[in-house]
Amino acid sequence: MIGSLAVALLSLLALSLPVGVVLFLLGFGVDQFFSPFPLIRGLGQMVWSSSNSSLLIAIPFFVLLGEILVRAGIAERTFKALDTWLSWLPGGLIHANIGTATVFSATSGSSVATAATVATVAMPQAYKLGYNPKLFSGAIAAGGTLGIMIPPSINLIVYGFLTETSIPRLFLAGLIPGLLLALSFIIVTAIICQIKPSLGGPRRRFSWRQRLQSLRDLIPIAVLFMVVIGSIYRGWATPTEAAALGVAMALLIAALNRGLGLAILRDALLGTVKITAMIMFIIIGAYFLNYTLASAGLGRELQAFLSGLDLGPYGTLMVLVALYIVLGFFIETLSLMVATIPIVVPIVAALGFDKVWFGILLILLIEMALITPPVGLNLFVVQGARQRGHLTEVMVGAIPYVLTMFVMAIVLIVFPQLALWLPNL
Repeated sequence: MIGSLAVALLSLLALSLPVGVVLFLLGFGVDQFFSPFPLIRGLGQMVWSSSNSSLLIAIPFFVLLGEILVRAGIAERTFKALDTWLSWLPGGLIHANIGTATVFSATSGSSVATAATVATVAMPQAYKLGYNPKLFSGAIAAGGTLGIMIPPSINLIVYGFLTETSIPRLFLAGLIPGLLLALSFIIVTAIICQIKPSLGGPRRRFSWRQRLQSLRDLIPIAVLFMVVIGSIYRGWATPTEAAALGVAMALLIAALNRGLGLAILRDALLGTVKITAMIMFIIIGAYFLNYTLASAGLGRELQAFLSGLDLGPYGTLMVLVALYIVLGFFIETLSLMVATIPIVVPIVAALGFDKVWFGILLILLIEMALITPPVGLNLFVVQGARQRGHLTEVMVGAIPYVLTMFVMAIVLIVFPQLALWLPNL
């Protein structure tokens, strides 16, 4: 059944059908050919139960928060401020891309939104200053992946919802690995551009007066992060309530910066509806598919297969890591998460691994999938913002960062406390 399901999944995706539709079709197929019960009769109840959760309300709030920041021009001010602090490093403006992605990740919760924002702001500067398009674009695509690791993260909310894991603990667990990954991107970029300066661009230096003046543009993001994350860890708000507080603060910041108008608010709300509808359709479709797969015995089949390999806990974990890397080449990241988590996480927990730690490892593997062809979403987002050149340039430029993520995954497996230290305090 596993082979048939994989072939059907790839075939339907190749037809360019919406991912949510693909998940429902696979669920209908499993129900028809493999399940001993007519599960479609319970479809209505499954749709309602998979979407009737107060935790999921946080998703549209975090999406709206990011939309407001982008459309109000806050992201552009953040980029210019970080440019004054980081452009002296080998690679110049590329580090401002990574820094902006890191800062924006702490508010948007979305990888695609982060990549699109930074690409839109940074690309005109890249052409103006004569940067190598490959490494510059690849760094933006890689930096955008931080949006699903550094809290708040929509993908971590989905993981917590599907595995009944504490969202605040997941947010804390993602903070140190996310910041280390961002620092690793900066170090790798500096090394590459030090060895081959032509891949970077001009290193610009600013006076301390200019740097200190630029801090006023970073204060709004810092305040917003403290409101959202601080309210959760002080026990003042749940993740959903904190997301609502974040939206209110984003509206206030946009108004104070004279970046809030009816047109901007309308576009932000419309964008939020579109993105939220897409996410919820995928979650509901995956919930139905997972229900049919469980009824058909796929979970038991996969667990028996892994047990039959007799590789031990870490050997089995390596097989799962390799599986996610391969699947990430072909399946959109959120779909990959919701389609596999209910099957894989019980196996991982039975092996004795912490679910919070595995959630961060899974997000790291999902980040790799965002910048690996042929379905890496961030590659297409950055290429769309460039509006010139070929997609292969972005792919080639992302290779050093893919390797960096792979090394980071190994480090996280060897040193699980990188993810568990803060949640266990």
